[in-house]
Amino acid sequence: MNPHVFRAYDIRGVADRDLSDDFAHNLGRAYGSFLRRSGGSPKVAIGWDARLSSDRIRDALKSGLHACGCDTISVGMVPTPLLYFATHTLDVGGGIMVTGSHNPAQDNGFKMMLGLDSLHGKDIQSLRKLMEQQDFDTGSGTDDTYNIRQSYEQWIRSNVSLGERPLSVVIDAGNGPTGPIVPGLLEDLGCEVTGLYCEPDGRFPNHHPDPTVAANLVDLQQAVRASGADLGIAYDGDGDRIGVVDEHGEIIWGDRLMVILSRALLAEEPGAIIVGEVKCSQTLFDDIRARGGQPVMSRVGHSLIKAEMKARGALLAGEMSGHIFYKHRYFGYDDATYATCRLLEILSRQDGPLSELLNGLPETFSTPELRLDCPDAIKFDVVERVKAQFTATHEVIDIDGARVLFHDGWGLVRASNTGPVLVLRCEAQSQGAVDRIEQSLKGAINAAKADL
Repeated sequence: MNPHVFRAYDIRGVADRDLSDDFAHNLGRAYGSFLRRSGGSPKVAIGWDARLSSDRIRDALKSGLHACGCDTISVGMVPTPLLYFATHTLDVGGGIMVTGSHNPAQDNGFKMMLGLDSLHGKDIQSLRKLMEQQDFDTGSGTDDTYNIRQSYEQWIRSNVSLGERPLSVVIDAGNGPTGPIVPGLLEDLGCEVTGLYCEPDGRFPNHHPDPTVAANLVDLQQAVRASGADLGIAYDGDGDRIGVVDEHGEIIWGDRLMVILSRALLAEEPGAIIVGEVKCSQTLFDDIRARGGQPVMSRVGHSLIKAEMKARGALLAGEMSGHIFYKHRYFGYDDATYATCRLLEILSRQDGPLSELLNGLPETFSTPELRLDCPDAIKFDVVERVKAQFTATHEVIDIDGARVLFHDGWGLVRASNTGPVLVLRCEAQSQGAVDRIEQSLKGAINAAKADL
């Protein structure tokens, strides 16, 4: 059993290498035993994405859950947010989503909930220990099915209302599970929709399903420009990340999207607490504060963000990676389809284009999320060495990795929890300063890797 698949807020690995039938079966037994011993209802909602390995892993997982006395409710091949919706609206003690999210096609994994909370940190390690010790309950469970898509779509239609302005939207589902859902749902809300790659295909034949990478948005950008659409929306491989391009086909990264959403929220809920993570632009935190809101900087990760929101009473949170969490009028988890609907609500009540909703935001220069290959075994040690190097001469925010503050900007180095990479991002008042900060951090990274 590969211990590196047990990550900070989910379990993920190469499907055919790390996630065998025995592994998935034993994980089901461990999760079910953990659930029963915690006093939760021994009934678990199960969803899965479109990957070629998902059906196999789902079946083995369910057999393990049944073997420890848990019943399962299969909600289908759906986006991860619909599995979350199931845990919030059905009589279940928890839920498990079989998904590789935005990772390559050969990967897969599990996102797990206990009650309404995502399992993360020590609880995921507790599952690993149960599997290592074969410490499982025994019993006999059953499987049932439920059409969560129908319930979700009905909920959205009842709780989202666009303004009178008609909108034209291009949707790039990336051959993931949002494809069968989003275009029809937005048409029901009054939009004109053009769909790209809306047929689920776990091989992802058109482009990799990760809207944080600019190359994966090229087709969407071209379609928006060619059609004269008001905006374009892209989704990742399990529909919890959103990517947005404006009417010109220009990318609106996650922190700038959060500025738009935050401004609208604060107009409705003055003084609201809003959470951004350590990769987000300083302009986001400054803009929230300038408009009377209370900005909070958080660690990265969907489970950690949700926990931070709950602890702070936040109404909105977001990540650079396109995870958007609404507690305001919603359940508090990350849902790219719901975030799409809220963005369309805002735009449909404006006369101007989407790009104008960023008016007044100071111009800064920044890198996108840069991903540097780094083995899982040393990536956290590399970050610790980088932090130690800069702490002597700079202020460093170390809630998640090292966000090094320079006199004219900042740079972040952190270890990804979803792959063998380091994530780097820099922002400054000029392009020259961005380049200088980036090279400074890369130099420290290379020196640390050479010593390990």
